[in-house]
Amino acid sequence: MISVVIADDESVARSRLRRLLSREADVKIVGECANGQETVEAILDHSPHLVFLDIQMPSMTGFQVIESLPAASLPAFVFVTAFSNYAIDAFRVEALDYLLKPFSTDRFLATMTRARQLLAGAPNGQRQLLSAIRELSDTQDAMRAAVSTRDVETGGAHLRYLERVAVKANGRVYFVRVADVDYVEASANYVKLHTGGEVHMIRQKLGELAARLDPSRFVRIHRATIVNLDRIKEIQPWFSGDAIVILQTGKKLRLSRVFRSGLELGTRTRF
Repeated sequence: MISVVIADDESVARSRLRRLLSREADVKIVGECANGQETVEAILDHSPHLVFLDIQMPSMTGFQVIESLPAASLPAFVFVTAFSNYAIDAFRVEALDYLLKPFSTDRFLATMTRARQLLAGAPNGQRQLLSAIRELSDTQDAMRAAVSTRDVETGGAHLRYLERVAVKANGRVYFVRVADVDYVEASANYVKLHTGGEVHMIRQKLGELAARLDPSRFVRIHRATIVNLDRIKEIQPWFSGDAIVILQTGKKLRLSRVFRSGLELGTRTRF
């Protein structure tokens, strides 16, 4: 059985998707959402296989929904929108498909066929899909890199990095601003976000989170630690080429010599 969440701020659009999905014998709708925050909560609560996701919604866009979720919690996504200009971005985050409103029943059925192939692990369908996604993603990355280089020279660079992280605890979901994080610490398959005197746990590996953080603001100083450059007060030498990073809070973190060059480059660029 394929569990599905529908996320769209338009009730008419949700109703149509509900009717189409109700005709599929192997589909169970586990949630309907009208805004981004509800969508994040539904995904964390129900762990659906598939999400039909509108892009322009109140509180959070569809892209922000994906960015707020731990990588381990990501289901397959089908973007449903009336705007064609988001297509490349949708493939860049490896969306399963992109339905442009108004879409036909045949187009919807083609999406469901693709979803079944992917979820069943069908080698040919999945390999072809991922190959197409990666090709589009690589092309878009190259375009973004060229634009970014020009923007940096004028001070106007904007790359898509994580801004908020969804944290589930005590039966509720809340959001932590990445800018408020002092440092990040690995803990098995989890990471701990340290913000002032608080610690927030999310189920994600440190390397996965590191790839989504702005490298001009966050630097890895140890295989188990990432630090916010704005929180560093001073760096003191230690033994064997290692050093101690002292945060503004007084917290001391070990800087491994393996990562020292990266931190020094980051601090020179930042300050």
